[in-house]
Amino acid sequence: MSALTPDYSNYFWQGEKIRLRPWRLEDAELRFITSLDSWTIAFHEDGIELPTTLDDQKEWLEQVVSGKKGDMIRFAMETFEGVTVGWITLHSQDQKNGTFGFGVAVYRDYRGNGYAVDAARIILKYGFWEQRYQKCNSMCLNTNTASIRIHEKLGFIQEGRIRRTCFYNGEYLDDVLFGITREEFDEFMKTNGS
Repeated sequence: MSALTPDYSNYFWQGEKIRLRPWRLEDAELRFITSLDSWTIAFHEDGIELPTTLDDQKEWLEQVVSGKKGDMIRFAMETFEGVTVGWITLHSQDQKNGTFGFGVAVYRDYRGNGYAVDAARIILKYGFWEQRYQKCNSMCLNTNTASIRIHEKLGFIQEGRIRRTCFYNGEYLDDVLFGITREEFDEFMKTNGS
């Protein structure tokens, strides 16, 4: 029996630099290792999380893989060489009002390569062009300059700021609110393509 070589040339979940894939049970060790980067986790969890174990990560992945972990859509993000470099989610799906949100993180050793922007572009295409949402709302801490740059690179508009919403590393921080409409995204894609 010969090894299967997948053809990703027409794969929706692939961008210019990465492809998205479902989480697998064998990702538990990587998730445990990346959980040791407390400051990265804190940016997404609004604080320092309690210590975790490999078994905790396996249990979490079992719930995700089985579909028992809420209505958030979760992906691992990997390079074309198969290296897992981070994750992205589509969440806060509101069918009535036509809105959604996303969250993204790139593991420390892989930052600065455009992976987050590439992954977010895929999620935005899915939300706007496949699910017919009319707006994506997003937010990040005011000290998360990387996330602010990602939103700017994707054409988001800064819509506001909610002061002192998070106590982190000994100080109160603000949430910066971003939004992009379907029409704004369409125009962004015409100009910045893919």
